This record gives sequence, C-alpha cells and structure tokens, in this order.
Amino acid sequence: MNGVLVIDKPAGLTSHDVVARCRRLLGEKSIGHLGTLDPMATGVLPLVVGRMTRLAQFYTGAEKEYEGTIRFGFATDTYDAQGDPVGEPRPLALTLEQVREAAARFCGKIQQVPPPFSAKKIQGVPAYKLARKHQPVEIAPVEVEVKEFEIAGLEGDRAGFRARVSSGTYLRTIAHDLGAALGVGGHLASLRRARVGEFSVQDAHTLETLEAAAGNGCAAGLFIHPRRILPEMPSVTAPEESLGKVLHGNAVNLPEMSRAKLVKVFRGQSDLVAIASRVAGTLFQPKIVLGVD
Repeated sequence: MNGVLVIDKPAGLTSHDVVARCRRLLGEKSIGHLGTLDPMATGVLPLVVGRMTRLAQFYTGAEKEYEGTIRFGFATDTYDAQGDPVGEPRPLALTLEQVREAAARFCGKIQQVPPPFSAKKIQGVPAYKLARKHQPVEIAPVEVEVKEFEIAGLEGDRAGFRARVSSGTYLRTIAHDLGAALGVGGHLASLRRARVGEFSVQDAHTLETLEAAAGNGCAAGLFIHPRRILPEMPSVTAPEESLGKVLHGNAVNLPEMSRAKLVKVFRGQSDLVAIASRVAGTLFQPKIVLGVD
C-alpha cells in the first residue's frame, strides 16, 4: 500500500503512537510522518505510506500553521500545560494591546532556544532525557522564521493565537518567551496544527474513520490524490515508450515545457512513479524512483 494519508491526531497520543496504530490498521510496516506533534497537540499529521516514504526528504522545510491558546500567570518546566509550574503564580493586569505589542517582537527571523523537554540532542542524548533526570540542559539557539503570529483575543489569563512558521519552530518556546517578555510567565495551554505544507485539516481523517475504512477494505480511498502532492513540482505523464527507462533510473526526454528543476512523473493520471530532475532542455534524470503497483 503506497500513498499519503493525513491523520487528525487526537490529544494524548505521540506521533509515534499514531504511526504504530496506522501500521497495524493498514498492514504496512513502512510508514513515517512529516513532522512531530507533541502528545498534547491535535491536528494535521501527514503520513507517508509504503514507497511514498521516499518523499519525506522534500518536506523537511515544510511551512506549518497552528492555532492555540497561551495561558499567562506562570511558566512550566515543559513550556506547556503538561509540565510542572515554575515559580509562584503572578497577578495579571494585561490588556490585549500589550499582548499584541509583545507578540510582534516574535515575528520574522528570530533566534529560538528549543524547550529543555524536547527531542533536540545534546552530545547524542535527547534533551528531555536529561531534563527528566534534572540534569543541566543547554541547547544552542537556532534560527527560525515566524511568518505570522496573530493574537486573536484575550480572555482572562488566556490568549488565543494563530501562527504560520517555518519547520523546526517550537510554539511552546514562543508561549514561554512571550510570558517572560510580559513579565508574568506563560505556557502553551492548547495547540492544534491546521496545515503542513499543502496538507490541511480539510484533508485529515480521524483514526476511527481510518479503522472503519480499513475494516471495509477501502482505506486507500482516504489517501491524498498523488497529483496534489508537492504542488510546486509540475506533473508530467511519461510516454509509454519512456516509462521503462524512468523505472530503471535512466535519463529520458519528457514533455515538460516549464523551466522547473524537479517534476513529478506519472504513469497515467494517478500513478506517481518518480521524481526527476532536469538535466537540460526536456532531458530529465530520475532522482527518486517510486515504481509501479
């Protein structure tokens, strides 16, 4: 079974938990995801299934969109609602204007320190393993891009937000740092991912829907149509006489008239067989061969 499946991840499960369950439901060992979601978070978790796992390399920099809430008044050691409070609760007298003004400082390209409870490795050891043992966790800052960070409203100690960020951005850190900037402490109270690359919540299916479809033998009907995958790459239908060369990884002329460096190569309308890179003119070299069913 090969394809891309978008799951609406429920709260309480790790991304690995979701992958493991989908492996059982689909009877397919080769499944990966396109970006981890914390157990507390819900929403878009795209899965690449079977031979489509080879496409994961094209999503390492995929833009992501989120919506959620930040609770002010105290920070936590995990930077989210699942952690233990750090310090005493602080009295609040925030206005929406104050929060929005502080939030504006986090837009653009910024240096961000990932949370101590994260999978970032320190000398080969995941940071969260050190943090759980109360050992020092020193993570170097990394550059991320916050393309949009909008505070939608403020009710009591909670602010709703929408964010559009580069891959590798921690919304937990933004919540924590925003609380610090306001002088009151803060942490991520809830988070829902609305989009990863071209995949949105409108494409997502619950695990219960997948289980029912798998039980009826029609799980493949939930997969994203291959021509919707990697929309920045033009789609090219390989002539029948060229298909064999493509499948054997040989350079071939394709009827592609744009100047794109990479194209998706199809057999017919829905069988994605390769990703090819332009050599010169209409001559393309297969970069990844996905094969045919």
